[in-house]
Amino acid sequence: MNVGEIAHGLERALRTRPVPSSAGARLRFLLAAHQGSTRRVAAVLGVSQRTVQRWVTKKPGARRLPGPLQVRAIEEAVLARWQPRVRARRRAQAEAEGFVFHTRARFGFAAPAGSSDDPRVRWITQDLPGEVARELFAARDAGAGEQQQTVILARALGHAYFREWGCRAHGLHVAFSDIEFADFSIG
Repeated sequence: MNVGEIAHGLERALRTRPVPSSAGARLRFLLAAHQGSTRRVAAVLGVSQRTVQRWVTKKPGARRLPGPLQVRAIEEAVLARWQPRVRARRRAQAEAEGFVFHTRARFGFAAPAGSSDDPRVRWITQDLPGEVARELFAARDAGAGEQQQTVILARALGHAYFREWGCRAHGLHVAFSDIEFADFSIG
């Protein structure tokens, strides 16, 4: 299972515009968010003000590129500040109305060998209610890892997909693993 597929899918669903992809565009965003203050951006990134000035200067020969650790710090700072009101609005919408979950993963339940419901890689697109969104966001906010989020989704998908919202197949143990991708559609 890819580490963080569910968390990355949730984050993608909360955004309406792509996050700047280059280090320069990300630095420009951080500068704009901090009213052009290289001192504040430096404090956020844990580097000196002069280092930030070297990254953003337009003078030929004076410009320096951030290293791999600084690129990661810049990315995390941008992601933390990207579209906060949009993210809050989309989260509230998902918690109120539910969402559509798209995944390709190993999914099924313990069944006799050869059964059509044996765990296998499946493409699944399933509407899930707002209670699942609330539970996922609460787990993420509490610092739950990918495994706990997978358990939440397995329970919800088992109820909706195999048990048809409680109409059949009671008491089955659902297997949900080997997540190749996880995407969420809100609204």
